[in-house]
Amino acid sequence: MKERFEHAPTGEPRKSGRPGRSRRWADLTPRQQAVLLTLASVELSLTATAAVDLFLRPQTRLRGHKSLWWPALVVQPFGPIVYLALARRPRESSPS
Repeated sequence: MKERFEHAPTGEPRKSGRPGRSRRWADLTPRQQAVLLTLASVELSLTATAAVDLFLRPQTRLRGHKSLWWPALVVQPFGPIVYLALARRPRESSPS
């Protein structure tokens, strides 16, 4: 396992005290930061869309109970995608 060291004022390396931890935002390249921000915004958009839809949609137009879909929205990123793909019943078209 590669250990992370920071330089002490004397120039000697010392352990950072963060073994096994994820990197800091500043440690990421600009491209990695852009990818993370893009994915986070997509995830937030999907979750917000699913939550508003679940709040406004009547129970009769859902597969399953609303009370079971709310916790599913917390399971990121799959919950909102599953809700939007499977939980909603289409409107019944009126015969013309």
